Amino acid sequence: MKQTGLTLIEVMVALFIFAVTGSAVMKAAGDHLNSVSQIEQITFATWVANNRLADMTLEDTWPPRNNQRGSEEMAGQTWYWQQKVLKTNDDDLRAVEVSVGLDRDYADTVTTVTTYVAKPTERKGLSE
Repeated sequence: MKQTGLTLIEVMVALFIFAVTGSAVMKAAGDHLNSVSQIEQITFATWVANNRLADMTLEDTWPPRNNQRGSEEMAGQTWYWQQKVLKTNDDDLRAVEVSVGLDRDYADTVTTVTTYVAKPTERKGLSE
Protein backbone atom coordinates (compact mmCIF):
# COMPACT_ATOMS: atom_id res chain seq x y z
CA MET A 1 0.00 0.00 0.00
CA LYS A 2 1.44 3.39 -1.10
CA GLN A 3 1.05 6.42 1.17
CA THR A 4 0.53 9.94 -0.11
CA GLY A 5 0.89 13.16 1.86
CA LEU A 6 3.48 14.65 4.20
CA THR A 7 4.88 13.24 7.39
CA LEU A 8 4.81 15.22 10.61
CA ILE A 9 8.58 15.88 10.36
CA GLU A 10 8.23 17.32 6.85
CA VAL A 11 5.42 19.64 7.99
CA MET A 12 7.46 20.81 11.00
CA VAL A 13 10.52 21.50 8.81
CA ALA A 14 8.37 23.49 6.38
CA LEU A 15 6.85 25.53 9.24
CA PHE A 16 10.30 26.18 10.69
CA ILE A 17 11.59 27.44 7.33
CA PHE A 18 8.51 29.65 6.96
CA ALA A 19 8.96 31.06 10.49
CA VAL A 20 12.65 31.86 9.93
CA THR A 21 11.90 33.50 6.57
CA GLY A 22 9.02 35.49 8.05
CA SER A 23 11.21 36.70 10.93
CA ALA A 24 13.92 37.82 8.52
CA VAL A 25 11.40 39.73 6.40
CA MET A 26 9.93 41.44 9.49
CA LYS A 27 13.40 42.43 10.74
CA ALA A 28 14.35 43.86 7.35
CA ALA A 29 11.10 45.86 7.19
CA GLY A 30 11.63 47.20 10.71
CA ASP A 31 15.21 48.19 9.96
CA HIS A 32 14.08 49.95 6.80
CA LEU A 33 11.42 51.96 8.64
CA ASN A 34 13.93 52.89 11.33
CA SER A 35 16.46 54.11 8.74
CA VAL A 36 13.79 56.17 6.95
CA SER A 37 13.00 57.90 10.24
CA GLN A 38 16.71 58.55 10.84
CA ILE A 39 17.16 59.99 7.35
CA GLU A 40 14.15 62.26 7.88
CA GLN A 41 15.60 63.57 11.16
CA ILE A 42 19.01 64.19 9.59
CA THR A 43 17.38 66.04 6.68
CA PHE A 44 15.35 68.36 8.93
CA ALA A 45 18.35 68.96 11.22
CA THR A 46 20.49 69.87 8.20
CA TRP A 47 17.85 72.36 7.05
CA VAL A 48 17.83 73.96 10.51
CA ALA A 49 21.64 74.23 10.45
CA ASN A 50 21.60 75.73 6.96
CA ASN A 51 18.94 78.24 8.06
CA ARG A 52 21.17 79.26 10.98
CA LEU A 53 24.18 79.66 8.68
CA ALA A 54 22.12 81.81 6.30
CA ASP A 55 20.99 84.01 9.23
CA MET A 56 24.60 84.33 10.39
CA THR A 57 25.65 85.41 6.90
CA LEU A 58 22.96 88.12 6.92
CA GLU A 59 24.22 89.47 10.28
CA ASP A 60 27.47 90.48 8.54
CA THR A 61 29.57 90.73 11.73
CA TRP A 62 33.27 89.91 11.86
CA PRO A 63 34.31 87.70 13.40
CA PRO A 64 31.05 85.73 13.58
CA ARG A 65 29.56 85.42 17.05
CA ASN A 66 30.71 82.38 19.00
CA ASN A 67 28.77 80.04 21.31
CA GLN A 68 25.34 81.16 20.20
CA ARG A 69 22.38 78.90 20.89
CA GLY A 70 18.80 78.91 19.81
CA SER A 71 15.84 76.91 18.64
CA GLU A 72 13.70 76.64 15.55
CA GLU A 73 10.37 74.99 14.82
CA MET A 74 10.39 72.67 11.82
CA ALA A 75 8.21 69.70 10.85
CA GLY A 76 6.21 69.88 14.07
CA GLN A 77 9.29 69.62 16.29
CA THR A 78 11.52 72.03 18.16
CA TRP A 79 15.12 71.77 17.00
CA TYR A 80 17.93 73.19 19.15
CA TRP A 81 21.07 74.54 17.50
CA GLN A 82 24.44 75.53 18.84
CA GLN A 83 27.01 77.58 16.92
CA LYS A 84 30.77 77.41 17.42
CA VAL A 85 33.29 79.63 15.66
CA LEU A 86 36.74 78.11 15.21
CA LYS A 87 39.94 79.84 14.19
CA THR A 88 41.79 78.63 11.11
CA ASN A 89 45.39 79.09 9.99
CA ASP A 90 44.26 82.15 8.01
CA ASP A 91 43.36 85.17 10.19
CA ASP A 92 40.83 86.27 7.55
CA LEU A 93 38.94 82.96 7.61
CA ARG A 94 36.79 81.33 10.31
CA ALA A 95 35.15 77.92 10.47
CA VAL A 96 31.58 78.02 11.73
CA GLU A 97 30.12 74.77 13.05
CA VAL A 98 26.38 74.45 13.75
CA SER A 99 25.22 71.38 15.68
CA VAL A 100 21.51 70.55 15.72
CA GLY A 101 19.54 68.17 17.90
CA LEU A 102 16.22 67.58 19.60
CA ASP A 103 17.59 67.84 23.16
CA ARG A 104 17.23 71.19 24.93
CA ASP A 105 20.47 70.50 26.86
CA TYR A 106 22.45 69.86 23.64
CA ALA A 107 23.43 66.41 24.92
CA ASP A 108 22.55 64.57 21.69
CA THR A 109 23.32 65.93 18.22
CA VAL A 110 21.49 64.75 15.11
CA THR A 111 23.87 66.46 12.68
CA THR A 112 26.62 69.06 12.45
CA VAL A 113 27.19 71.37 9.48
CA THR A 114 30.43 73.29 9.01
CA THR A 115 31.10 76.20 6.71
CA TYR A 116 33.87 78.72 6.28
CA VAL A 117 33.37 82.48 6.42
CA ALA A 118 35.85 84.98 4.98
CA LYS A 119 36.48 88.40 6.45
CA PRO A 120 34.54 90.98 4.45
CA THR A 121 36.70 93.16 2.26
CA GLU A 122 36.41 96.92 2.19
CA ARG A 123 34.26 97.93 -0.76
CA LYS A 124 34.91 101.11 -2.62
CA GLY A 125 31.97 103.19 -3.68
CA LEU A 126 30.77 103.20 -7.27
CA SER A 127 31.40 106.93 -7.60
CA GLU A 128 35.17 106.55 -7.26
